Amino acid sequence: MSQPDNGDITVFDRLNLRRHRERAVAEFADHAFLVDEVAERIAERLDDINRPFPNALDLGSHHGPLGRALQARPGHQSLLSTDLALGFAKQSAGHHLQADEEFLPFAPQSFDLVTSAMSLHWVNDLPGALVQIRQTLRPDGLFIGTLFGSETLKELRQAFLEAETAIEGGVSPRVSPFTDVRLAGALLQRAGFALPVADADLVTVTYSDVFALMRDLKGMGESNVHVDRRRGFTNRRTIVAAAEAYHATHALPDGRIPATFQIIYLTGWAPHESQQKPLRPGSAKTRLADVLGVKEGKL
Repeated sequence: MSQPDNGDITVFDRLNLRRHRERAVAEFADHAFLVDEVAERIAERLDDINRPFPNALDLGSHHGPLGRALQARPGHQSLLSTDLALGFAKQSAGHHLQADEEFLPFAPQSFDLVTSAMSLHWVNDLPGALVQIRQTLRPDGLFIGTLFGSETLKELRQAFLEAETAIEGGVSPRVSPFTDVRLAGALLQRAGFALPVADADLVTVTYSDVFALMRDLKGMGESNVHVDRRRGFTNRRTIVAAAEAYHATHALPDGRIPATFQIIYLTGWAPHESQQKPLRPGSAKTRLADVLGVKEGKL
């Protein structure tokens, strides 16, 4: 498969990301609620598509909830689960492989279905990754995946912005930059998918305080790996100020704080001649005036 050239695009430290994910493996079950929920929602969307996908690839499998759902589908024959962290790959369903979503090691037209639950927001070259995914699909094969959207952790981002500005006189990326749903849809089309669709859900999780939220993010393997992040330990005064700002602005009546997770769903098909195509300009057989029951006139 041809590999896209992502030039100097480096936003995320992928080596550090792999370390975070490997450390998260042992106790991931205690923090897996979001991945499990999203995997279930993807499986429900697949249930609405009345056709089998015999050979499937699950990218960024985590501990394998989506893969197990794929194996239960009618017509399933084989599943390959991959993850950047070998520990996660070993926990997954079907055959497993440690693989990087930025450099897929598969021949073109290898799979009928490619899925990815909560992994692609960490790739440095999302357009290139989507091109590779489309290339791995057989004609009329389906890709369905999810990633965090730009509304994710907006409360935490705001709290640290206020705290760092007040205490340290400057800011560093505390929350990773995420794409928005309109751009995600455009990237699907740019990658060559037919019938591309992007939509989003908001999931709100409540925590006792900021420290509980940050422990959960670490347990998910979702800690910050932005290349421009401030290295070393965060100033304790900054953390305390961020916690206070978060609570002051967003606390609920019961004292807990909400954390927003925006989940973007991406769906696209590998092109095939049988798929519905838009009409050519000027090919319509019915005039709008006839439909409305009015006379057509010049303006």
